Amino acid sequence: MARDAPQASPFTPTVKVATAIEAVSAAVWDACAMHPATTPAPAPCSVDTSEDPRNPFVSHAFLHALESSGSATKRTGWAPIHLTVEDGAGTIVAVAPCYLKSHSRGEYVFDQGWADAYERAGGSYYPKLQVSVPFTPATGPRLLVRPGPQAALARSALINGLRALMQQTGASSTHVTFLPRDEWEELGAAGFLLRQDQQFHWLNEGYESFDAFLEALASRKRKAIRRERRDAVAAGIDIEQLTGAAITEAHWDAFFAFYQDTGSRKWGRPYLTRAFFSQISESMADQVLLVMAKRAGRYIAGAINFIGANVLYGRHWGCVEQHPFLHFEVCYYQAIDFAISRGLARVEAGAQGEHKLARGYRPVMTYSAHDIADPSLRRAVADYLKRETAYVGAVQGELEGMTPFRHVEVEKE
Repeated sequence: MARDAPQASPFTPTVKVATAIEAVSAAVWDACAMHPATTPAPAPCSVDTSEDPRNPFVSHAFLHALESSGSATKRTGWAPIHLTVEDGAGTIVAVAPCYLKSHSRGEYVFDQGWADAYERAGGSYYPKLQVSVPFTPATGPRLLVRPGPQAALARSALINGLRALMQQTGASSTHVTFLPRDEWEELGAAGFLLRQDQQFHWLNEGYESFDAFLEALASRKRKAIRRERRDAVAAGIDIEQLTGAAITEAHWDAFFAFYQDTGSRKWGRPYLTRAFFSQISESMADQVLLVMAKRAGRYIAGAINFIGANVLYGRHWGCVEQHPFLHFEVCYYQAIDFAISRGLARVEAGAQGEHKLARGYRPVMTYSAHDIADPSLRRAVADYLKRETAYVGAVQGELEGMTPFRHVEVEKE
């Protein structure tokens, strides 16, 4: 007589908090965050807008560099309070990068208006919970779950854990920002308020070269980009693409000076410390692309990018000399060149910047989800989001009509 198959033990999750990323081993964290691609690489003629399976920003190495360098700490208003979910055997099967915030800086999804209104009404908006990668407006997973039959239950445990943590910390709200659409929809089904915005990404349609990409553009736009690239280096400027062991501390010294100049002009104080750049150079140099511009033997400008499995992420730029179109060359055109050479599916060029449209970048939607404890504030924000969503949708339609790509009809050269 055949025996009955043993019954699988029920999934009994335990949610815990880690007040430093180093409290979770890199192997355990990355088993949740870094997944092998589950689908074949895109064919050369197709456009891949799927999630990057090895997003560098949710890796243990990147988050550890932020914390250990003093960039994202309680002192800077980013107190780590990462969630972990353990199964019945005590194995961590899910994590979420989470911070207790005392301000709204460095997030790129702006809620200062909500905070001001709530404070004027007598409430305390801070602290709040922020589920994101500090200072990084790049879409990536936020509910990081180890693949397996219990994945859906583990994600649900993370969501429930966030709500419990909001109550335990006295936070006014929880904000999950720059998350992929599937997580956004799941949080919406769980009762989070949903928000959208735009960014501009370059999509690789199987281009064999930069010139092949230019051929897809309208004649006038194609000529303008060629002129910009020529004029950008007209003053005897050389451009270098550096990655891996080719990046030295001298390069980081020069780049940090550029970064400080841009940061001090845009938001008063640069978010990242000098130590951060040295640490990522030690732990993830092969995922870093540094584009540097040199004139008369001296570096004068640079941009840092991070390399995922199928995406190049543009992050920071700066310069100590002003030259026409150099910003476009170092930040946008060099990124496109690199993505084509590596066969990457797209370039994400960071937040804001409608000027990217004329350079071949296209409007795409970004997503955030918001859970608010106070019913009155929640109602006010929900009403605001209805109006904002309609506006964002209208703008998206307008932006799609402004791309520089050729129409079907034949153009006159």
